[in-house]
Amino acid sequence: MRFNIATMLTEARRLWPRRTMVQCADASFDYATMDERTARVAEGFRRAGFAPGQRIVIHLPNIIEFIVAYFGALRAGLVVVPLNPMLTPDELRQLMLDAGAVAAITAYRTVVEAVGGEPRLGHVAVYAVDEMQDADGLRRFAELEATGPGDRQVTPVDGDATAIVIYTSGTTGQPKGAELSHLQAYISCTAESELLDIGQDDMTLAVLPLFHVFGLSSVLNIAVRRGEAIYLMRRFDAQEMVDAIGRHRLTVLAGVPTMYIEMLAADWSKADLGSLRIIVSGGAPMPVEVIHQIERRLPQVSYVEGWGMSESTGSGTINGGPFERRLGSIGRAVWGVEIRVVDEEGNALPPGRDNVGELVMRGHNVMKGYLNRPDATAETVRNGWLHTGDLAWRDEDDYFYIVGRVKELIIRGGYNVYARDVEEVIHEIPGVVETAVVGRKDERLGEEVVAFVVLEPASDVTAERVIDHCRNRLAPYKCPREVHLVADLPRGPTGKIRKDLLAREALGAAGG
Repeated sequence: MRFNIATMLTEARRLWPRRTMVQCADASFDYATMDERTARVAEGFRRAGFAPGQRIVIHLPNIIEFIVAYFGALRAGLVVVPLNPMLTPDELRQLMLDAGAVAAITAYRTVVEAVGGEPRLGHVAVYAVDEMQDADGLRRFAELEATGPGDRQVTPVDGDATAIVIYTSGTTGQPKGAELSHLQAYISCTAESELLDIGQDDMTLAVLPLFHVFGLSSVLNIAVRRGEAIYLMRRFDAQEMVDAIGRHRLTVLAGVPTMYIEMLAADWSKADLGSLRIIVSGGAPMPVEVIHQIERRLPQVSYVEGWGMSESTGSGTINGGPFERRLGSIGRAVWGVEIRVVDEEGNALPPGRDNVGELVMRGHNVMKGYLNRPDATAETVRNGWLHTGDLAWRDEDDYFYIVGRVKELIIRGGYNVYARDVEEVIHEIPGVVETAVVGRKDERLGEEVVAFVVLEPASDVTAERVIDHCRNRLAPYKCPREVHLVADLPRGPTGKIRKDLLAREALGAAGG
């Protein structure tokens, strides 16, 4: 089947040419304008000699050029490789070599340093966007648009051809590029948008980084698929986010738990957030107490929690929306996806809180594989089932509950301790903003439970109080013996807590 996901934009332009597609702080772009710009960029790529199937790096923050480059490259049949702007030259060099990139669009000198320091990247064409300083000697991205729209065609490709390569965070090893096809990207955003009931009257805040699958699939792709508008924010700032919601009457907000925790602490006195109707959280489990706070502050909002990963096109389950919402759950499988909880031999486990196993899934959303990594692909996708590395159990109605990661399971004195069980209890303490629980090697018990806790500025909570509260609410083997009160928690580029770094810190604090 021939299908190019860029068709979503051409169809949106045909149906709603003058409807706003992207609103920025100082400019607005309708679907006709964006279709025109991406057609010009696609033609620019063709005239520059780039062929369908070649990989183009987009190394940009959330600015309009990201969206133009994304749909322009796809329209030309190219494969988009979005990369985090915060990567160092060495990290960029590694990923660009792995991807076999032929071009990069950037606003940062780090790409120039990465390419200049590696002869094997000497062929890579680097295009600088207008805002980039010190771009002497580089091609300009604007030159691609200046070539004219040509015949406006969307290059036909096989629907199973790779459209996007999303690199995993690499917190436990070398980053791997998950290959996602045109049809996978299309079906995932279509199914998710229908479940969320997002329509043409909505405007979604695009503050999640577009280089990440959550922002790319669940915000940008959904918006274009449904013909709605997005408000594009370059980077996350809680106060700016609150003000933008009120000023532009935004209706849909998608983010990670950290964003919502900081949003709740922002000043709402001058902003009316009554326009919000849907809040979507993903990327990490949302503490139940934070959900309660959101619902108290925004009673009109439908709170939805989703779960997915780069390897599943960002989709997997949904909790809320058309389904009953159950606190603490990641919800039920989305349309066209099967999910199971299995033991170490791959046998499906029955329902019940005591039947914890690995979460596996199969369906339209599962990646084609890891780019250039057949062994890693075979290890992760077995007999069509994607092994997620998440530990979970399910109830009688096939709602799933994540309790931790396979590699983060704490085994203390022979007993399994799931970090989320402990974290939820610590979150019950007034004054606690965030917490993360990890395991630390212990000669006698194998591992010891260690908690890192962030408090509100005026809080008088002590480490001893945290431990006492856990003793009253948890079995003895689950209680943390060490509690570290910290100013903040280390995070990856999308806001996920870096528990691997916390585990090292816990070991170092114990003299390990």
